[in-house]
Amino acid sequence: MVLQDSPALDRVFNALANPTRRAMLRRLASAEGNISELAQPFEQMTFAGASKHLRVLEEAGLVRRHVQGRTHIFRLEPAVLATADAWLRFYEDLWTEQLDALDTMLKAEDAAAAAPYVKTGD
Repeated sequence: MVLQDSPALDRVFNALANPTRRAMLRRLASAEGNISELAQPFEQMTFAGASKHLRVLEEAGLVRRHVQGRTHIFRLEPAVLATADAWLRFYEDLWTEQLDALDTMLKAEDAAAAAPYVKTGD
């Protein structure tokens, strides 16, 4: 079970809360990239702004950086996403159970409401 009060999990959800960072992660899901490549889709973003977003992702453990000369290359770390997924899955299971119970109740009410209209053999 994933700890609900884990600071690491807090950092992951904080990082994922930003649409720019989510877009960067999506890009990294297909290939490694450097800061300039990851900032390119965001026309108004500065190099420093992209670097700050990547630092948040790195501190959350969602990406890893390696340096080649002066170039910083980033890659996705999917294992950390699995931790967030496990936390969310608990709530998915909870909601599925509750929605299944609601479905059963509604079907029973529909059947009870339709019962007076069912013809019985005369």
